[in-house]
Amino acid sequence: MAPPKHIAIVGGGTAGWMTANLLRHRWARLGVDVTLIESADIGTIGVGEGSTPFLRHFFRTLGIEERDWMPACDATFKSSIRFPGWSTVAGYESYVHPFFSEADRELGNLFFTNACLRRRGQAADANPRDFFLAAELARQRRAPLGTDYAYHFDAGKLGAFLRTHAVGLGVRHIVDTVARVELRENGDIAAVHMKSGARVDADLFVDCSGFKGLLITETLGEPFLSYRDNLFNDRAIAIPTPLVDGEDIPCETVSTALRHGWAWQIPLTTRYGNGYVYSSDFVSDDEAERELREQVGAAAEGATARRLRMRVGCVKQHWRQNCVAIGLAQGFIEPLEATALMLIQLSVEQFIAAMEGGEFERRQQDAFNRRVSEMFEGVRDYVVAHYQLNTRRDTDYWRANRANKNISDRLASLLDVWDRGGDFEAELERHGAKLMYLRPSWYCLFAGMGRFPAELRAAPQAVTAAVARQSLANMARAFRSHHRCLMGE
Repeated sequence: MAPPKHIAIVGGGTAGWMTANLLRHRWARLGVDVTLIESADIGTIGVGEGSTPFLRHFFRTLGIEERDWMPACDATFKSSIRFPGWSTVAGYESYVHPFFSEADRELGNLFFTNACLRRRGQAADANPRDFFLAAELARQRRAPLGTDYAYHFDAGKLGAFLRTHAVGLGVRHIVDTVARVELRENGDIAAVHMKSGARVDADLFVDCSGFKGLLITETLGEPFLSYRDNLFNDRAIAIPTPLVDGEDIPCETVSTALRHGWAWQIPLTTRYGNGYVYSSDFVSDDEAERELREQVGAAAEGATARRLRMRVGCVKQHWRQNCVAIGLAQGFIEPLEATALMLIQLSVEQFIAAMEGGEFERRQQDAFNRRVSEMFEGVRDYVVAHYQLNTRRDTDYWRANRANKNISDRLASLLDVWDRGGDFEAELERHGAKLMYLRPSWYCLFAGMGRFPAELRAAPQAVTAAVARQSLANMARAFRSHHRCLMGE
């Protein structure tokens, strides 16, 4: 079917401006007008500072070079995520979720072999930090250029950069606040009325109004499906801290397990982003802030903390009537794997594909909603698995997460097959694209947490971690210093 002639996006921030860029870039040649309405009275969340490698495809699609956007957004390269403190299993107290590349093929296959040996009772080394190049690049603080990688960035500056780019593409930018939404008799949105008195009509409306869900939830009444029984965390606290002068900037996100949740540390070129994601059922906001400041140390003294509430879950239908919800308005899964921008990007790309797929039929809208919900559920399952696999016993929070039986049948099946030494490969294949994460990610999570039998016998033919690490160290020497790369040296 032909795309709508006029699209109005309500809400700015990263979600709004990513959407505006993708839609205008794709459909400008067809004469599609895009308007973005952004309120000066309503702030954005603006603390998300990490991404997945999908963001590279976003910039490539728009023809934006790293040298143009990264310095403007204080951005750094991201090779992996490290998870200290989630496991208490000896040798597995910290593991790495790497981004994978062709360079990992040989050692990666040895890792999969060792993980299978250990699942079946042999004492083979199987911590992913010892077998993947991304982990070694992070240890040596070398830029992951030439491998698969993602980015860290200042979310506010990224939104501003994308706004400038979108306006350059011809997106109309209105700074005003929506006062009223006008509906047609058939239930479609006809227009939004602004506080200034202006009326903006459109064929299609995109709700990027954040957790408020002004159009999709408040106006159209679309039900919100909470993930609270799967994921307990509903709060976050963010505290920025300065870099140390002359410090060689890291190229990894660190997600450290604390008493009632986990703390992120994300390196930018100008500062660190620090935060604590936790559950208000187990700790007060004041106590959580004290715990985060203790974790960050002296650098947090005098720094202002920003407290946030999270609505974890997603709407039942992401596209209802002539409204598509994108970003926090459609849903949110806590930021453990930095998937927020990925879900925005993939949702918009799925919508574009649906609109270009042929003459409009309700089944295309249903197929879009089904696929986007599957994406959210797949990411949810991967994040929930972190909590299921934790072995901490120090607080009720961690014990309750491990004991939580409110998990999907799919995740329960994956856990069962892994634990009984079954054919994990076949189980992953059975679920296919609905998992969202590929085979290496699932292996790294299960093995990295040390989910193995307690009693092990010798595995004389297994490749040791020491041998693998030496090979990685040799490979990493060919990569440039992360800091020097960012400085253009």
